[in-house]
Amino acid sequence: MNKKEMRAFDALEEAQKIAFAPFVFQATVCLRQMGILDFIFKNRDEDNVTIEKIANTLSLDPYGIGVLLEIAESSNIVKKDANLNYELTKTGYFLNYNKTVDVNINFTNDVCYEGLFYLNEAIKNKKPAGLKVFGQWETIYEGLSQLSPQVQKSWFEFDHHYSDGIFNDALKRVFKNNPKTIFDIGGNTGKFALQCLEHNPEVEINIFDLPGQLSKALANIKAEGFENRVTGHEINWLKSKRDLPKGADIIWMSQFLDCFSEEEISNILNSCVASLSNSAEVIIIETFTDRQEYDNARFSLEATSLYFTALANGNSKMYSSVVFKKLIEKAGLTITEDHKLGNYHTMLVCKKMS
Repeated sequence: MNKKEMRAFDALEEAQKIAFAPFVFQATVCLRQMGILDFIFKNRDEDNVTIEKIANTLSLDPYGIGVLLEIAESSNIVKKDANLNYELTKTGYFLNYNKTVDVNINFTNDVCYEGLFYLNEAIKNKKPAGLKVFGQWETIYEGLSQLSPQVQKSWFEFDHHYSDGIFNDALKRVFKNNPKTIFDIGGNTGKFALQCLEHNPEVEINIFDLPGQLSKALANIKAEGFENRVTGHEINWLKSKRDLPKGADIIWMSQFLDCFSEEEISNILNSCVASLSNSAEVIIIETFTDRQEYDNARFSLEATSLYFTALANGNSKMYSSVVFKKLIEKAGLTITEDHKLGNYHTMLVCKKMS
């Protein structure tokens, strides 16, 4: 159904909001970090949540609180009554207390904000020009283990928030045919590998990742006492053609392939196919833009694509399922199962074409 045509006045208002969107975002970050939104909500039953009260309680300057709350009121984050008492709107509540919004704000502020200034350069050169704010690497993944603790924290919380919740459901399918050996491609911190090892006392895991991430994953697994069933393999898919060993019952790739361009995805899938036996499976987990139930989920994914453009690698994005299906078939795989996982994810189970 077509959306109703917007009036020119309303369209201009939306345009102005976009023009000043960075101001609203940074004001929101300040209101969260300074504890102002938290104070307003926790004292919502009081009749004295004024700028002066907030300033005295939090030891902040009334001027600074004033300019923050003015833009917050105009942006429907807070509202005030005739006695100048403030309270949170529903939007303000979600900005301060919703976990998904919290993860997104921290990721945007700590990981993306400065680098997005170089989006124009990144698009023109097809290189992650914004990555220079952190270091001189070809991709963010090469330098991930060297980023500051706060940036790493926000990056991993963003990554894990959109993947951890589906692992339990995914494990049921992963172990349906009692696999003995699983290749975890892009093992990250080893969270999925650990869940597999805890789920099944016999399965062995081979993790393939960049040196920094691999080291962290193996350390986490060793700390849990599972190192005897795990093998690590350093791999950089961008340096040259990489061959995978044979012997996997399942090749697992969760939120991994979207970190590459279409050509690079094809190369990775070709390597997987070359190592597969006829009975082995490739399981791909992704958040496809065309599989989202709600518009705000699709919007979040399309925003994340700009992170890939400006900071991650300069040439990948959050893809549609249509693109992935073509790449999978081109590599000589056939999709045998297509499952929805959680609110955002799709699981594609693939086998070699006969």
